[in-house]
Order: sequence, then C-alpha cells, then structure tokens
Amino acid sequence: MTLEHATIRIARPTDDLDALLPFYRDGLGFSVLYEFRDHDDFDGVMLGHPGAPYHMEFTTAHGHAAGRAPTEDNLLVFYLPEADRFAAAVERMRAAGFSPVKAFNAYWDAKGVTFEDPDGYRVVLQNTSWGA
Repeated sequence: MTLEHATIRIARPTDDLDALLPFYRDGLGFSVLYEFRDHDDFDGVMLGHPGAPYHMEFTTAHGHAAGRAPTEDNLLVFYLPEADRFAAAVERMRAAGFSPVKAFNAYWDAKGVTFEDPDGYRVVLQNTSWGA
C-alpha cells in the first residue's frame, strides 16, 4: 500500500484560534471546513478547500500552552507558477493586513514572498512550479 492517493491533514496546536483565522481564511483564502468546541478539552478548526486532498487543522488544548514556532524555517510552501495567481495571492494577504517578512533561507525570497502567522509559523507563496 502506498500513500499516493491519501488525503493529508496538517495539524498543529495554537494558543489562539481566533488570531489564526484571519491569516488562513481571509489572507490565504481557505474555507472553514469544520469547527468544534470543547471536544475532550480541545477546540479546533479545519481549513482548506472543499474537495481538495489536503486541509489544515488548528487545535487549542484547554489548560495547555502551545507556544510559538520553534524556528523561522517552519514553512508551508504553496507553488503558484502563474504570475497573475501569484500576484493575486500576495495582494490578498496584504489586503488582509499581513506584511511580508524576510525569509530565513534566502532561497525563498528569490521567487517567493513569505508571511508569518500569529504563532510564528511561516507560509511561502512561491512563484514557480514545484521541482523548478
């Protein structure tokens, strides 16, 4: 069995779900797919695009501090090879109130723009195809 056709969920904790929502929903344009409150002492939200084979889950555990990203090189990279789609994605982030940050690895600044979420995790909008 391979994972070739698996759906992927990227899950991570946060201390403030409400602070993350504008970044991922308004800035990156993800939809809220599901939310839950007080499920075995966890609150959470799943964000993505309906029908896409991936989504992100952010959870808060009652009474537990998640803290910030351990480094500036914890990245989610979205490859947007079409110049117009790339420019629109960057503009959407800026319009939502998020400013680019200098990438920890200069490679990402050559053809991309990096943004940092409220927890210190970073998202790169990369204006190339994967593997390029």
